[in-house]
Amino acid sequence: MPCPPPRGWAGSRGGRRDAGHGWCRAPVATGPGLSQTAGEPWVRADASPSSSSSSSVPQVTLRAGAELDARRVNLYMLALHAACPGEEEVTKWLFVWVTAGHTLRCDAPFASAGGDVVRVPADVAPRAPLHVVLPQPLGGLTFRLRNDGTPLTLTPRGLVLAPASGFSPSKDTQTFRLEMEVTDRHGHNCSGAVTVEVLPSHRPRVTILEPRQDVTVPEGSGPLEVVTQVQASGDNVHYAILSPTVPALFTIDELTGVIRSTGRLEVARVRLLVRAYNALQPADQATATINVTVQGRDRQAPSCVPALYVTQVRETVSPGSTLVTLRCASPAGAEGFLSYALEGPPGSRSRFRMEGPRLQVNTTLDYDSQAMAALGFQLTATVVVTAGGQPPRSTRVPVLVTVTPVNEFPPECPRGLTFTVLETAPFGSVVGYVNGTDRDHPPDSLEYSLEGGSSPAQPFSIDTHSGEIRVVGPLGSPPRTSYRLPVRLTDTHNDLDPANRRSHLCNVAVRLQAVPEPRCTPEVQELWITAGRGSRQPVTHLACWGDPDTAALSYAIVGGNEDGRFRLDGSALSYVPDGLAEPRTFVLLVEVWGGPGAPRRSTVVALVVHVTPRSTTVPASTTARHTTPRKKPLVVTRTEAVWRPPAWFVAVLTVSGVLLLASLSCLARSLVCSRRAPSKLLLAERHRQGPALPRPHRGTTLDLSPSQGAPSARQGARLAPGPAPVPWPHTRGSASTGPINGGGTAAPCRCECCGALRGGLSRRWPCRSPGGGGSPARCPRDPRTAWPCGTRAGGRGRACGGRGGARQAPGRDQAG
Repeated sequence: MPCPPPRGWAGSRGGRRDAGHGWCRAPVATGPGLSQTAGEPWVRADASPSSSSSSSVPQVTLRAGAELDARRVNLYMLALHAACPGEEEVTKWLFVWVTAGHTLRCDAPFASAGGDVVRVPADVAPRAPLHVVLPQPLGGLTFRLRNDGTPLTLTPRGLVLAPASGFSPSKDTQTFRLEMEVTDRHGHNCSGAVTVEVLPSHRPRVTILEPRQDVTVPEGSGPLEVVTQVQASGDNVHYAILSPTVPALFTIDELTGVIRSTGRLEVARVRLLVRAYNALQPADQATATINVTVQGRDRQAPSCVPALYVTQVRETVSPGSTLVTLRCASPAGAEGFLSYALEGPPGSRSRFRMEGPRLQVNTTLDYDSQAMAALGFQLTATVVVTAGGQPPRSTRVPVLVTVTPVNEFPPECPRGLTFTVLETAPFGSVVGYVNGTDRDHPPDSLEYSLEGGSSPAQPFSIDTHSGEIRVVGPLGSPPRTSYRLPVRLTDTHNDLDPANRRSHLCNVAVRLQAVPEPRCTPEVQELWITAGRGSRQPVTHLACWGDPDTAALSYAIVGGNEDGRFRLDGSALSYVPDGLAEPRTFVLLVEVWGGPGAPRRSTVVALVVHVTPRSTTVPASTTARHTTPRKKPLVVTRTEAVWRPPAWFVAVLTVSGVLLLASLSCLARSLVCSRRAPSKLLLAERHRQGPALPRPHRGTTLDLSPSQGAPSARQGARLAPGPAPVPWPHTRGSASTGPINGGGTAAPCRCECCGALRGGLSRRWPCRSPGGGGSPARCPRDPRTAWPCGTRAGGRGRACGGRGGARQAPGRDQAG
């Protein structure tokens, strides 16, 4: 039977139809330069008959990713070959014209065979944007997903979203491929692919710290009472109760994981399944099981005395010592059915043990260890006392034990306590540090002291807290090469009793490093200069060096610098012109020393400077110079010793001088007073005894008659010279009678004291009454007019109350 011609075999332009015979195979599209090439936009398609009465229709389609460009190729000639079984092959041509027009193109890598690749972490939030497709041109585009079975979502606007439940956490990389078609508003389309690679997350996963808990609560607990808490680690952790949901006896805080009761609890047992998950990654989750037992009120726990134990123990307590014995009783009163156990942190719990109801020390409580310091020197534990029965009933007794220190070890000296210091080190120089150690805690609580303190024989001091040794006096006086310092180390704060302190004596050796004298070359110089004009005129530079060579040296002119004509700036010597009229020679002595200490080591350099004025003509010298071998200079070292007495010595010397001057002045005054006239001494004495009597006038006589109470004056008689007549006083009722001048008897004169006038000086004589009897008379008060009775050393008597020889009264001669 004939083969009907296939439909559409004619070209778009100029095509022909040819008849064929029988059933035909799908045509094969070929074209010049395009078939059998990788860049050919057409694909081969086979046509299969749909029924026995219909013919097959071959379809020629564009290859995926191929593009038609009319500017490059506008005509494709496709050779179609068809053949029926047992018949010859028929070849026809298909002409495809490509015309220019508006097209939609998808850019690489979206339109490539592999597609665009997007990498995201596995912990992104649910429905988070992962990728945006932006083809050209923009606007009015619609995106459609061509493949199914992917958890990702593609929006019509080309936005790729993460799954609604997020990515499942995995250690391997997950890959999802999205094939999509893009259509514009004109109906043009293009296709492409996006590959999403989900990388493993490096964030910590949600982990429940205690996945299983057994909790016991008393019966009758009210609403919103805390039952327990679930704790989990991770990011953005939230909590939820998975079961049971009915009845809702408990509720959990979504953020903190605290489980509370929702109502009054009855005796029951409830198993809670709690979920902890990452809110941004719900697939990252963990579960915990909480067994809640509501215990009846009639089942009481054991009671113990003491209910709380707090104590202090010394670190030297021996293992096995009993700290406390608990006295516990069960509700039924049977102590034998009680069990004791310890709970608490491992670092503290391991220090104790239970021997029945006795809490004992298990290991040495070393206060000086780092482990004890990490615990804060406090050990905490809980004694759990459990009574038998179902369910078991228990009571917890908290225990707090504070470990106190004991000063067990003395301080230890460091090794190598030998220091070196310059013998010229100034006051305050640092010698070194003594860093002692102590095995007791704290290890740095040491005090340093210098045995014997600071003195001229030990010119050092040490800081109490840092152990720093400094120089506080001159070194090497008297000359010596080293010092031995006894430094005592004393620990503090190492025992609960502040008085319990230990000390140790360390020997510190301080060696004195000798400082040599500076050296100068030459030590004697002779210089000639001509006085110029200006402020200063350089003369020479001294070449001196010390040991070490880098040591700084000091210079000073100590002699020969008359009128300050020369000056030193370091080692530079300069001359100050001052109008010198005649040549002159100066001999300068320059002292050079190094170091600021005392005593210092110095060298003296002699400079002979001949200065010639500029206007003076120096005659030519005809004297021949002779070369004399230079002798080795003699270096003289001068040490100045200054004695500075202490303040107390100056004060004692001043006080002693003042006392000596006072004693000398008193002695001189005594010598002067011993040479005064006796009459002046007697007058001074009578002036102190009473008021003076009036002196009688010259030529006046005194009447000493018994009938008158006072003497009367008579003309013609002459007494001792006086300005006015003076009455004679009676003493104690006694009267003087008889002649006034000359012999005769006079009334007895009773006097207490006597005196004599010798050359203007008074002298005291003892006085006795006449005949040796009667009471002594009172002496007159005025030494100028009244004199006591007595005798001179030669036996001549005086009248009582008279002057010179005016009156006489018998009396015993007393000398001395």
